[in-house]
Order: sequence, then structure tokens, then C-alpha cells
Amino acid sequence: MSKKLFEVAQEAKIGLIVQVKDNQPTLRAAIERLTTTFAPHDCAQSRNHGRNRDETRIVTIFAPSEALAGTDWHPHVASIIQVERSVATRNPSTGLLHQTNETAFYVANRPITCPRAAKAIRAHWKIENTSHYTRDVTMGEDLSRIRTNPGIFARMRSFGFNILMVSKTGTMKQDRYRAALAGVRYLLSLLAIPKR
Repeated sequence: MSKKLFEVAQEAKIGLIVQVKDNQPTLRAAIERLTTTFAPHDCAQSRNHGRNRDETRIVTIFAPSEALAGTDWHPHVASIIQVERSVATRNPSTGLLHQTNETAFYVANRPITCPRAAKAIRAHWKIENTSHYTRDVTMGEDLSRIRTNPGIFARMRSFGFNILMVSKTGTMKQDRYRAALAGVRYLLSLLAIPKR
């Protein structure tokens, strides 16, 4: 996360929400102090359960106020978002629950409401869990040792990934295996436009 990203978003008039991670220790410490010192501006809670999981999410919005005053981040941050997630996962074989608690912090370049922030953050994690995980694990991007023109092979994997996602019949792993057995003709047949 860089200030340049926020400057580009401001010039393009784009709303931006970015997670503050441990690689920004000064900013993260200032935000943690703010969330324990100041009253929240807005707060919302949601609960989802299913598939042996019970998840509670509390989204809290803070105004950056004095916490970021005097820092380089002050002109860029309009809202600070805290997401507290508590997940109880039941083990089907034993019936025992495993509880995990996590707190994440985000910054936004515009004022935002809790429902809007919660929806945007959830949408991002859907992309992370479907696209990025599939590319990294199933398509093997993280294991790739290609050093000469890696961008070309990344585009080829993206091309194959997009074709398989559009014509999904099973899991991505099964579809990829089926395509490998059938060869390139199978992938090209998936691109065929039906004639009317």
C-alpha cells in the first residue's frame, strides 16, 4: 500500500478501500490506538451460518481525526474501518467447536457507511477466495519457476482460467484435468459461438 495509489485514486475520483497489514507498522499502530481511544462513527453487525460454520462480523467505522494528524497519511485517509470476525467451526466427526477471532483494519479515501464497507470487503474476499486461490493453487502460479518472459505464461494461464470459469461443469481442478486429457481442441471448442 502506497500513498501514490491514493493520489492516483483521488485524481481519477475513485473510491478506495485498502487493508492495513503488518508491513505498515507505524500506520497500523496509530489506527489501533485510535480504535481503542475514540468512539466509533458507525457500527454494524452481521451473522452467517452454514456448512458447520457460524461467523459473526462487526464492522466499525472511525473518523481519522487526530490519530493521523501530522503524518503523511492524513490527507489520504477519510475513514478507518475495523472488521472483527469471530468464527466457530464445528468438526463433523467429533462435534467439537473451534473458535477463531480476527481483527483487520482498512483505510478508505472517502467517508463510507458500515453496510457499504462490509459489502465491499466481502466482495474482495470472494474474489480472493475464488480467483486468486484457484490461480495460486489449482493453476500452480505460486510454484511456477519460469524466469524468461513469465508474463506470457501468466497470460496463457489467465486465458485457460477464464475459459474454464465460463464453461464450468465441475470443480476447477476437475475441469482442468478434463481439458488436459482432451487437449487444446477441447478448450477451443468451449470458445465456439453457437450458430443460429
